[in-house]
Amino acid sequence: MTVTASDPEIAAALAYEELHVPALFRQWAPRVVVAKRLAPAIDWREGTAESLPHETETFDAVVSQFGLMFFQDRPAAVREMLRVLVPGGRMAVAVWESLDKSEAYSLEVALLERLAGAQAADALRAPFVLGERDELFALFRDAGAVSVDVNSHRVTARFPSIRTMVDADLRGWLPVMGVTLTEKQIEIILTEAQDALGRYVMSNGTMEFDAPGHIVTAQKS
Repeated sequence: MTVTASDPEIAAALAYEELHVPALFRQWAPRVVVAKRLAPAIDWREGTAESLPHETETFDAVVSQFGLMFFQDRPAAVREMLRVLVPGGRMAVAVWESLDKSEAYSLEVALLERLAGAQAADALRAPFVLGERDELFALFRDAGAVSVDVNSHRVTARFPSIRTMVDADLRGWLPVMGVTLTEKQIEIILTEAQDALGRYVMSNGTMEFDAPGHIVTAQKS
């Protein structure tokens, strides 16, 4: 088997998987998934979101958890979700609320802006670009979905420490977004993050903060 990913890319992916998934995403899965039971095996198929590799009217349900923000053409991606649904089929799509509603990340973005520049800060802003409810509703309505509903939810993100949370972003998320910092930059940011995010540290040293998001449910006519 030939591995094409570089060592830094693999390290970034592992950091993202090991730290972000349990801290941020695990609590959302039961809220998003429409299926009651999981199949013993999953048939993974790669494809472009704006041109799904499936026949029209193939699926009863389509689920997307925190991916829509990163699609190049979001209206086209929603239309593709609708295309592969059977008539009356449903979709559930989760996105994060706006950055100003995610206080810990707002502070971290400001820290990155000051210490690492706009490119690093924008990389951390990217997951929050679909946080406005009215715009999110319009995206699905204009794509042709019916019975569109946007429900807001708040879960608690939990990291072992401030350093763990910020390090996961600096070594995991930023490289995924094409931004690589020097070790000197990383250490400076990690040091200053202790004060910037100190309000979210619990008595046992762990870090907890609200991680609000939206779940859009819609149907194909």
